Amino acid sequence: MLTGLFIGIIDTLICLAYNIGYRDFTGYAPSTLVNVSSLIFAVNLLLLLTGMVYFLFRKVFGGKDYIYVVLAVLFTGFLAWKTEIGHRFADATVNAESKGLLLGIVLILGVSAISLPFFFRSRFFEKHVF
Repeated sequence: MLTGLFIGIIDTLICLAYNIGYRDFTGYAPSTLVNVSSLIFAVNLLLLLTGMVYFLFRKVFGGKDYIYVVLAVLFTGFLAWKTEIGHRFADATVNAESKGLLLGIVLILGVSAISLPFFFRSRFFEKHVF
């Protein structure tokens, strides 16, 4: 669980940087769903919950991390697909920019969730972070 929390803190910074960079590059202005507050709280909570899910997977399936990784890849793919087919704004340009912002954040969180077993098992991570 602590691995998920630590990855969540790092991902918060990555998502904030992505948010700022994406908005500067595209000029996307609406901030109803993705804003600084939602990123800070949601990213940390989501990856803490992901750490808990991984902990449960380790209890149920033992050391078979590939089951968790396959399900995390499938879930990330599903969320990316749902983000891509979603329609939030009437203006096509703003809608496309909204999808780009949300899709980037989904992919950042997905890669982190998929890499959670690697960080959990890493001796370097255990020695220098914990």
